[in-house]
Amino acid sequence: MTTELLKQGSPEATIAPKPGTIEEDLLCNMELPLRGVFYPLGFPVEIVTNEQAVLDAANDSWGYLRPRQMNSVVQLRISVSEGGGSECPPTPVSRANRHLFSIVADTDNQAIVDLKAGFAAVWLNQATIRHSLYLRYYFLEGAAYILLCSSAVTSLHAACVSRYGRGILLCGDSGAGKSSLSYACARAGWTYTSDDASYLLHGTDDPRVIGNSHQVRFRPTAKTLFPELEGRALTPRAEGKPSIEVPTSELPGLITASEAKIDFIVYLKRGPSETGELTPLPDGAAIERIRENLYPIAEIRAIHEEAVQVLSGVPAYELRYRDFDHAIGQLDRLVRSHA
Repeated sequence: MTTELLKQGSPEATIAPKPGTIEEDLLCNMELPLRGVFYPLGFPVEIVTNEQAVLDAANDSWGYLRPRQMNSVVQLRISVSEGGGSECPPTPVSRANRHLFSIVADTDNQAIVDLKAGFAAVWLNQATIRHSLYLRYYFLEGAAYILLCSSAVTSLHAACVSRYGRGILLCGDSGAGKSSLSYACARAGWTYTSDDASYLLHGTDDPRVIGNSHQVRFRPTAKTLFPELEGRALTPRAEGKPSIEVPTSELPGLITASEAKIDFIVYLKRGPSETGELTPLPDGAAIERIRENLYPIAEIRAIHEEAVQVLSGVPAYELRYRDFDHAIGQLDRLVRSHA
């Protein structure tokens, strides 16, 4: 018994791995020799990293976009370490306090975003790099858009289409038909700007939004509405909702514009018994609905509260509709009456 205890307590049996230096443990001075500048929403985002696959993923997300203005640059510093296996890391958890925003998947994959400094520090391992959609959605787009939404734009849960020089924000709850109606309008000759997310520009005299006019996203059930989607594969999305994602370049005849001036706000209510009725909303009602979906982070919300005031004078309506013909007819009459 004594011999066994001595063996268990001997130095050879209890040697632990040599601890790393503070610098190694903090990963604070990794060399990041690679650099690229990309333009999500047209704004410059600089990425510095030690892994080419990070720049390749960023190029997949934003490589086709061109700058709209160059007044300020936000930066992502992305340090990639070895390890992680082949499985995709877990869904990250986000937290915020004042001007700091964190994205944490596990001990090896996390980010800290400083909204005041316009900067994000991101630490990843090779497991994340091997799962490009995960990397793009959570750590590239997640960090970049939260930085841009604290400085340059306000995110609105709305589609955007235009006709006769008049732009309409199509708003409403999930399932109201924003994406499908915006595409139906585009098929009917309207100019398409965005299907579900529009970004209100800060510091403009007139309300203007930008959107991803290069792509339309559909729910899987949209194949029953639009025959041209038949045979299109589903795209797995990071939040678990598969969609059909189609570049507008593959949909012949569409007119697109990445930016639009907003002349009307229309809230959608779709139902089988609706007849295509367009009803004016009381003054201020649309702004109050928009405020309900602003970022809850105080530092960002204050900026967005001020930004959405540019929409306060925009006429707002509720559109109750049954099918696309009803809806497009009402929208067409609205813009014609103010053309």
